[in-house]
Amino acid sequence: MGLSFFSKHLPIQEGQPWASKTPADIISTVEFNHTGELLATGDKGGRVVIFQREPESKNAPHSQGEYDVYSTFQSHEPEFDYLKSLEIEEKINKIKWLPQQNAAHSLLSTNDKTIKLWKITERDKRPEGYNLKDEEGKLKDLSTVTSLQVPVLKPMDLMVEVSPRRIFANGHTYHINSISVNSDCETYMSADDLRINLWHLAITDRSFNIVDIKPANMEDLTVFFFLSEFHPHHCNLFVYSSSKGSLRLCDMRAAALCDKHSKLFEEPEFFFFCSFFSEIISSVSDVKFSHSGRYMLTRDYLTVKVWDLNMEARPIETYQVHDFFFFKLCSLYENDCIFDKFEFFFFWSDSVIMTGAYNNFFRMFDRNTKRDVTLEASRESSKPRAVLKPRRVCVGGKRRRDDISVDSLDFTKKILHTAWHPAENIIAIAATNNLYIFQDKVNSDMH
Repeated sequence: MGLSFFSKHLPIQEGQPWASKTPADIISTVEFNHTGELLATGDKGGRVVIFQREPESKNAPHSQGEYDVYSTFQSHEPEFDYLKSLEIEEKINKIKWLPQQNAAHSLLSTNDKTIKLWKITERDKRPEGYNLKDEEGKLKDLSTVTSLQVPVLKPMDLMVEVSPRRIFANGHTYHINSISVNSDCETYMSADDLRINLWHLAITDRSFNIVDIKPANMEDLTVFFFLSEFHPHHCNLFVYSSSKGSLRLCDMRAAALCDKHSKLFEEPEFFFFCSFFSEIISSVSDVKFSHSGRYMLTRDYLTVKVWDLNMEARPIETYQVHDFFFFKLCSLYENDCIFDKFEFFFFWSDSVIMTGAYNNFFRMFDRNTKRDVTLEASRESSKPRAVLKPRRVCVGGKRRRDDISVDSLDFTKKILHTAWHPAENIIAIAATNNLYIFQDKVNSDMH
């Protein structure tokens, strides 16, 4: 498996506001835009930091791929719902970029209750020579204006302006778990624990409820949502996952309310494997379509599964992320690690899967060769041009030099959020409050 990743840039610098180590600085989401030139991160403090890829220069031909801070802004503030006596955290749950329509960039960000649409623009010129205003912008005395002049644009230092375009509020009673932008570039959906809403990007005061599983009596509640995702090519199809590990594919052409699914993807239960933890570890923490749209991928606590849209009975591929935890579920339950929600990402050619683990490890699975590798995101491995060395977790028996015992894993260091460049071998790894960016050594396809 040709995994020769090395670090190009570690965008955590001493003395910078995003480099502090307070709980508010823990990264909660990472997302490349559609071209890969911009990378956005959200944290628990409600901030969004956007990194821009530097162009390659003749003097430094290997500098391409490095990302520098482009803009930082406060997306959400802590709020308090006085009617429900509920504190609403500022933590950014998800960020989704919109396809670029003009020179400006747009992204959606959400906390537990409110979704915001942000516009990012650049300004490197300023107008000078106003007729009715002075240099400070104050209105002149009209009696002193004796001639007219044509304003001109003068160059100035580049200024990145971020402005809120729309605020989509009051759409959810429960916490928002995910947002997904439709391929029609006009609508998006948001999902909380019991409902999925469809929004139009131009309308903020109302949304359309397309799925509702809230029972008449909340005591009868046996299942709830985690995530929903639009199909990458068909704007009428979407999938949502449940707390019991099932996936439901819905077609919005069939009915206005999509409570009845078109397809149900559910793995059969084996009763000799059932335990108290079965439902917890089978809960889907992330779901994505492949770039081709033929497959769906899901991540639960122990595995990554690949589903064929034409076969509902069982996944066609299953990859064990950390199967050595199967006999340690009791201790993982006691320290609440069993409730961690890991994300994953798909290589742009649909051939490699990347997902996070504990001890700042992340796993990669090659679907063609069925080989896998464990890599570590650390300050030692993030030195410029440093090649990442494979790591191995040892359960028992003989240990090699670089092996680490499963009992020595640091559960406070976990990689929950990852992202893959949409067209190149560049990956972004969020490890607590640190962001690591790695690039393939030869910048070629994995094989």
